[in-house]
This record gives sequence, C-alpha cells and structure tokens, in this order.
Amino acid sequence: MKSSIRSAVVMAVFGAAAVVAAVPAQAADDSTSGGRAAFVQTNDPAGNSIATFDRHANGTLTYVASYATGGKGGRATGSASDPLASQGSLTLLPEAGLLIAVNAGSDTISVFQVHGDRLRLDQVLPSGGPFPNSVAVHGSLVYVLDAGGQGFLSGYRLTDGGLRPISGSTRGLGLANATTPFFLAAPAQVGFTQRGDHLVVTTKTNSTVDVFSVGEGGRLGVAAVQNPAPGVPFAFLAAGADGLLLNFAATSSLATVTVNPDGTITSTGAPVSDGQAALCWLTRAGGFVYGSNTGSGSVSEFTATGDNVTLVSSTAAAGVPGAVDSASAGSFLYVQSGSTGTVHAFGIGTGGALTPIQVVSVPGGGSQEGIAVG
Repeated sequence: MKSSIRSAVVMAVFGAAAVVAAVPAQAADDSTSGGRAAFVQTNDPAGNSIATFDRHANGTLTYVASYATGGKGGRATGSASDPLASQGSLTLLPEAGLLIAVNAGSDTISVFQVHGDRLRLDQVLPSGGPFPNSVAVHGSLVYVLDAGGQGFLSGYRLTDGGLRPISGSTRGLGLANATTPFFLAAPAQVGFTQRGDHLVVTTKTNSTVDVFSVGEGGRLGVAAVQNPAPGVPFAFLAAGADGLLLNFAATSSLATVTVNPDGTITSTGAPVSDGQAALCWLTRAGGFVYGSNTGSGSVSEFTATGDNVTLVSSTAAAGVPGAVDSASAGSFLYVQSGSTGTVHAFGIGTGGALTPIQVVSVPGGGSQEGIAVG
C-alpha cells in the first residue's frame, strides 16, 4: 500500500470444474533443487498464472515454468504496488501437496497439485463472492475471503478428492464496497487462531478486527464480533493458542492482541512503530518477524515474545520498491517488489540480519501478488 494510506484511513452457485494442465515443456523432468521450490502468483488480469522457481541451497531462485490458473487476476481500484491489497492470496499446503490461488478477476479459486517445482491444476471453484483475495487454512478446513461488495467468507473442506464447498457456510461482512473494491476499503486478510476455534478478518475501511466463532461442521457463527482497531489493521500472524501479531498500516506499527472466547479482542501490548511508511505484510523466519513497508520500499525486523514486541531494525533491508508479500524457508526470506515485478531474496544471518543475495524477475509479473515457498 502507498504511503498515502496514512491520511486515508451474490453468492455464486458452488460447483467444481476439474481442469488438468499439461506440464509445460520448459519444466524439467527432475528438479535440481532437491525438491525446494518457490511459487509466485502473477495475478495478471488477462490470465492469472503461477510462476515456479527452483530454490537452490544458497537461496537463489531459477525460473522453471508458468502454470495458468484457469482464471483472471484483479486489481483493486486505486492500487499501485499492491493490486490485491491483502495477505494470504497464495497458500501452500505442504502435507497435502496442494497450492491454492485466488483469481480476483473471475471470482474463483484454483487448486493445484504440487510435485516439486511442477504443478497440476485440478480444480477451479467459485469463491462465493466477488474479488477473492485471501485464503485461510486450519487442518482440513479452508475459508476464502471475498473483498468485493459487502465482503464474504465461504468455507470448504479438504478431502481426498480436493476441496469441497461446505453447504450454508457463506457469511457476509456488511461492507459497502464496489464489486472491485477500492484498495483502502478492501478487507485485508482472513486467518484462523492457532486453536482453530475463531476465524479472524481485518477490515481496512472500518478499522476493525472481525471475529467469527467456528462451530460444528466448520460453519461460522451467524455474525462476527466487530472489534474497533484504529490505524488500518492489515496483516496478522497467529501467536500462541489465542493470540495474534497484528500490524497497522496507517501507523506502520506491530502489536499483540488476544482473541477472547466471546470473540472480543484485548490488546496485550502497545503498538511498536517501525518508523517506516505502510507496514502491511508479515512473515516469520528464524525466530524473527519481518514486515514489508510498501510505502518505504523496505523490510523491518522485529522480535515477538509473549506480549512483548521489539523493533530490531527499522530497515533490515531497503531498495525493494513497493515491497509487498513475502515468504520464508530455512535461513532465507523472499519479498515481492510490486512496483518492479521482481522477487528479492535475502539470507538471514546472525541476529536476523538480512543480506541481499538475488533479485529475480517474475515472467508476466507486472501485477504480481502472492508468494509461497516449499
């Protein structure tokens, strides 16, 4: 999101279409990366695809192939470096060997089987509403956030045959967005608490953290508890059984909160600013938490222990224009540059210090958002 964020503060009929994609000719029969791979969502409005990369032992990436999702990417109105204005748009399920992508321009999600650096498209499913932009997973339960219109959440069950919609699971968020939302009005992320008994959504337009109870069969409570959270809440990470690490884009800060059994939230520590512009994305790696500051083109480093958040470095890395989504594996961090269609790779050293090791272009990645590594 841009630094100007500081001052700005239906339902589809469920069905499944099985689509099998042939492995592109440029995909090698055997990966030379020992099974390590990185996946980047191009989010191209003309035709979304997933670019796959071999991830080598030294952290560098080598492009292998691109796989069409069977849908279209999308751009929130007014967006610049962050077309989906969200965290969690591309989700890897390593144990299940699946990758889930959103198609914001065609109101669908795509499910791929993952074989090293190769993908096979198995399903394209309606997302339950307009402009899907985030996916949450807990065990076999999957929820998709649709950011357009009033905002929707729709549930799926992971089975041996793929994702299956949960009847009667769709819930509205009561927003008033256009079908293609304004980027500051789009809800930013959906995710489960660690226990899995609550589903959480951050809304930028209302500056609230909406909490649904998760009931029998994976269905949500009828209505969410809307918790005021001034400062444009954006991304979060589960922390402990009922805690969240939650960032605020308007104040470029990170804080800890607890989700209570009744769905209310309690702040457990004062927000800690990184002194940058528009902290919006979060990734854990090696005992540290890294945040992308899209307005500053930088990455900040924090530690978070219990209720204590400590800023280690306001600019652990700089020179990432329009820094957006990120992912980590081992001692490496990968950050998308939404302004240049590239991914910046960093080594994580002593004390969490970041060392640049590579900048790699994403083919067709001019609207990229969403990254996962395995």
